[in-house]
Amino acid sequence: MAKAPTEIRSLARSHTETAINALVGIMNQPEAPAAARVSAASVLLDRGWGKPTQPISGDDESDPIRFEVIKRMIVDPHAAGNTDSESVPAPAGAGAV
Repeated sequence: MAKAPTEIRSLARSHTETAINALVGIMNQPEAPAAARVSAASVLLDRGWGKPTQPISGDDESDPIRFEVIKRMIVDPHAAGNTDSESVPAPAGAGAV
């Protein structure tokens, strides 16, 4: 019978200290290939400090007018002043009362 995902997670977590020690050993071994040492160091940093945030290409908050229009269209696409509101379908349940 297959183990439940929570059992697998628990089993894997029980090896955390050993895995970290192995990564540290690889990172500190001068004879290890440079790629292996960098990879081990990167994994350790990611686990300890989290992965660095990645900027989203095309995210242009530096243009406040464009950003405000996009925000308005997402929050209320049918609000007055949205020139593209005709091309946005009405929300579910909207219509005659």
